[in-house]
Amino acid sequence: MSRLLAAALAVALGAALAVGAALGVVALLEATPDQPNSPLITYEQTGQGS
Repeated sequence: MSRLLAAALAVALGAALAVGAALGVVALLEATPDQPNSPLITYEQTGQGS
């Protein structure tokens, strides 16, 4: 009977670790990095009037 209890505890621990890892991965993927709002290319606006 102790083998069955040990197996059930191992399965429960493995499932808890898998759920924790999945939640951690989801949290990392949903984290938005800080990105500057500056354009990479700028154009000079000269003589644009009529």
